Parts: sequence; C-alpha cells; structure tokens
Amino acid sequence: MVGARLDPDDPTPTRADTYDLREVQADVREAYERGRKDERASRRRHPILMTLTFVAAICGVALIALAAVNGSFSSGGQVADDGLSAAVNKTAPAARDAAGQAGQSLHDAGQAAKAKATGSSS
Repeated sequence: MVGARLDPDDPTPTRADTYDLREVQADVREAYERGRKDERASRRRHPILMTLTFVAAICGVALIALAAVNGSFSSGGQVADDGLSAAVNKTAPAARDAAGQAGQSLHDAGQAAKAKATGSSS
C-alpha cells in the first residue's frame, strides 16, 4: 500500500505523515484555480463575434416563427420582406436628413475654424 504503514508500531514516518493536510489542500486548490484560468484563457471569445452570432440566431428564430404562423417558409419570408421594406421606407428619409444635417454642421464648424484661424493670425 502506498502511503500506509504495514506495522502500526513502526516509528518511521511515511510520506503521508510528512505532509500537512492544510498544505496539501491549499496546493490542490491552487492547482485547480490555475487550471481553470488556463482553460478560460484558451476559450476566450470575441464580444463582437458573439453579439453577431446572437443576432443571427434571433433572426433565425424569428423567421422560423413567421414560417410557423403563416404556414410556410415562403409566406413567412414574404411577411418578413414586407415588414423590412416598410421599415426602410419609414427610416430612409430620416436617416438622409440626419446625414445632411451632420454634414452641414461639419461644414459650418470647418468654416468657423478657418475664420478663427485667419482672424487670430492677423
């Protein structure tokens, strides 16, 4: 037997007698935590890729639900296309206006910076 005495009256210490139980537990805990950290580091995921994966999964579930509600994938796809085109038609003008306003603001800021630079150098 490893680590056990065959003769209980034998005064020679065995390997099991020379280790303190708390030290052994601390060493095991440390090795366990080190292993967990190593494994976590090897499985690190990129947050943007995980976000895109979840978005794709949610879109897939939504399309399957539409297909189930409408009776077929072609009907579900048509409903999804109609919804998307309606959303695009509503948001496209607002996005164009916002982009135009942002461009105008940048142009005005550039003109103000030029005027300030030429006015301060004179």
